[in-house]
Amino acid sequence: MLISHTRGFLFVHIAKTGGTSVRAALRPYRWSGRYAPAILLASLMSQMTRPRHRLGVKFPRHAKAVAAKEMLPEEVFRGFFKFVFVRNPWDLQVSSWHHIGREKPHVLEGVKTFPEFLRRKFDPERPYDYMLDISRELQSDYIVDLHGNTIVDFIGRYENLQTDFDTACDRIGIARIQLPHERRAVDRDDYRRYYDDESRELVARHYAPDIERLGYTFD
Repeated sequence: MLISHTRGFLFVHIAKTGGTSVRAALRPYRWSGRYAPAILLASLMSQMTRPRHRLGVKFPRHAKAVAAKEMLPEEVFRGFFKFVFVRNPWDLQVSSWHHIGREKPHVLEGVKTFPEFLRRKFDPERPYDYMLDISRELQSDYIVDLHGNTIVDFIGRYENLQTDFDTACDRIGIARIQLPHERRAVDRDDYRRYYDDESRELVARHYAPDIERLGYTFD
């Protein structure tokens, strides 16, 4: 999560949706304005939990929107332009497969194919592993309150990343920014080629709430 009090926005960062590039583009707005000294102080004095939660500088990188809603003053949260990017769940899993293979290959020890990767990820009896489980989470959980109501103002799509980011910049009231290619993938084929019928259905079942709420299909 990235918050700017100066520009009045809150970006909810779902893993593997282009969020690293969005954060890089918007980071200069985090530390500017009249709140900058207090934000910096709260960031350094991590034991002082209340100030940092009121300013929203210590939410985890992939915190959900509901965390900010519950912890920030109501008028502060309401005043923010809150936005997020989402991604086709089938495509996201292919991205996760390659990312883990590059960054934490030991997690995939004994796993030779993408369908095997999904079977391990969705195995209810395996021990928790952050690298596997962060992309098990439903994207829809990042955008709703405790009652399932959408609490973000704009949902951009990874498939239209630059165009939708331009829209977010317009809503924030800043000049449009060309997104940097942070962690750009060059090692994969079209996501549909990775799936067989069983693995396709595994994703369809697990991410059914995302597919319904966000309107994604396999094709």
